[in-house]
Amino acid sequence: MRIFCFGLGYSALHFLGAEESLEASGTVREADKARALKSEGVEAFVFDGERAEAAIAPRLAQAEALLISIAPGAQDPVLARFAEAIGANRGLRAIVYLSTIGVYGDHRGAWVDEASKTSPRSARGRARLVAEAQWLALGASMDVPVHILRLAGIYGPGRNLLIKLREGEARRIVKPRQIFNRAHVRDIAQAISLVMAESAPGGIWNVADEEPAPPQDVIAFAAGLLGMPPPPEEDFATAEMTPMARSFYADNKRVSIQKLKRELGFSPKYPTYREGLQALAAAGEGRD
Repeated sequence: MRIFCFGLGYSALHFLGAEESLEASGTVREADKARALKSEGVEAFVFDGERAEAAIAPRLAQAEALLISIAPGAQDPVLARFAEAIGANRGLRAIVYLSTIGVYGDHRGAWVDEASKTSPRSARGRARLVAEAQWLALGASMDVPVHILRLAGIYGPGRNLLIKLREGEARRIVKPRQIFNRAHVRDIAQAISLVMAESAPGGIWNVADEEPAPPQDVIAFAAGLLGMPPPPEEDFATAEMTPMARSFYADNKRVSIQKLKRELGFSPKYPTYREGLQALAAAGEGRD
């Protein structure tokens, strides 16, 4: 299958690394990154939301699947620049858009699934929800299935609490009854692969682990794997944090992945943070 990725970032590259049979190309924001990826066998072109290399157009016209992970701003940059070209591709079989569980907003710790109310409180979440609707509408106009993957907090090789602990960047911020889901990047890759299968119906799918947990507990577990004392607990109400960091604590919910498991046979390799962090520690993550 020929796939074009708008945004060859962390999740997209892990997916491509797990799917060697794909003929892949895509975009990055900087020319240096494009050259580095080309040296690794991934055809990459520059698209920074405004500049777009001319070579993107023929690759896009040949694509059988699209994977979009570029975040929207005031508008979705991919749709603003390429909606017409995408609509003209009659060989397209699937569109996968990587969104976020942030679109659900705050549910006060209750479980949410794909049918739950969406009420994002941040501008980022609202922009994601608008972009989701626009991609679903484009797919409907083309009769192409669109899959919206709402991702929990992403972690994996090179991006995890073990590294943050070793670098002294992990903080145990405690907000009573606050919980988060997480998603290992390899489980995200599995979910992308499942929805891209020809028989998969379009729709919205949550991708997360199966044990939402207080962040301070996860940090303490990671510290134990490294034989380190956990950082001291800090009260959320008085902790010094940037507005961006504080905003992540505004939403409190438990995310269900039963739909993805039931309808597409999703089986997370790392169903909780414990398995994920243990595997990363065994691979040497966070070690001196």
